[in-house]
Amino acid sequence: MIEKIGKYLDFLLEKSTPEAPYWNQESIRYGKTPHWNYIDGCMICAILRVGEITKDNKYFNFAERFIDAYIAEDGSILGYEKEKFILDDVNEGRVLFELYARTGKEKYRAAIENLRNQLLAQPRTDTGNFWHKAIYENQIWLDGIYMAQVFSALYEKTFGSGDFSDILNQVKNVRRYMYDETKHLYYHGMDCSKKAFWADKNTGLSKSFWLRAIGWYLAALADLAEICEGDARCEISEIFKEAIRGIAEYAEEKTGMYYQVVDGRGKPGNYSETSGSSMVAYAMLKGARLGILDPEYAVLGKKTFDGICKTQLKETEDGFTLGGICLMAGLGPENNPRRDGTYEYYISEPVVENDAKGVAPFILCYTELLAQP
Repeated sequence: MIEKIGKYLDFLLEKSTPEAPYWNQESIRYGKTPHWNYIDGCMICAILRVGEITKDNKYFNFAERFIDAYIAEDGSILGYEKEKFILDDVNEGRVLFELYARTGKEKYRAAIENLRNQLLAQPRTDTGNFWHKAIYENQIWLDGIYMAQVFSALYEKTFGSGDFSDILNQVKNVRRYMYDETKHLYYHGMDCSKKAFWADKNTGLSKSFWLRAIGWYLAALADLAEICEGDARCEISEIFKEAIRGIAEYAEEKTGMYYQVVDGRGKPGNYSETSGSSMVAYAMLKGARLGILDPEYAVLGKKTFDGICKTQLKETEDGFTLGGICLMAGLGPENNPRRDGTYEYYISEPVVENDAKGVAPFILCYTELLAQP
């Protein structure tokens, strides 16, 4: 199976260019022009990690060619607009640290600073957390921790003073306000003003437990626990362990996968979703490798990964497909009332194949297996 996954990754690289990445199904479906985005960023992060583990330079070379097409000599970024304050756009900046370290190209450092400057000016809620986007006033989204805080941690460790306190405070606020003590799960979003049409008027929370939002968060906690130091690492690790214990309660017995709406087992239309399941598996495998999680979670993560391979990874006459991936989901904005955070909404979003929101964490699981002694 490991060899098959390597072939799958090579298949994706052969079919992808910076102008037309095969894994970006949103761009393909909606005819978007090439632009800086978190979907490509997730995939390039995974590709760089494969190169790091395998010592095969073809992966770094591909990643550098891809990102090079998006970064001008002055560090400006193709399709990036700071004033929109989109946390998702910061995520792809993670790849710039390795590219800068290995090539010494100053344009990568300049691009890092451009993204850093966005976060310095990013609007915040009254809790001190970043708004998810300028159009989502006073809203915290669970996936925002992955999109912005891992970049912030890398910046602090590489170029900053090593002060992880703001990162820790934002994570702690998410735990304080968005965690359900009964179901041991995290809500997708919170409107601190309690004005959004999808928000509970008393708590500001969204209505459901969307798997991929939780998956992003768990992957972020695993990465942050590795990067951060001192008290921040200890406190994030404790939050991570609690969150993993919670999600593990909802694993399917047969495949180890998780449902699109996590606590909706057996409800009509719910399904085992690949992207979020891969993120959970990645977090478990990495957390166990780092010694933060008990070894039993490596076993559970491997079971989830195997379940995805058995049910969703197919070899066809044309190559490979990884299916069962929710294309997208969100909350609002006001002119999009369909995205209301209900169970019915989450199960209504398109399910696709070979989208990097599923492929990238699946490949990261693969790297964790390769990294095992």
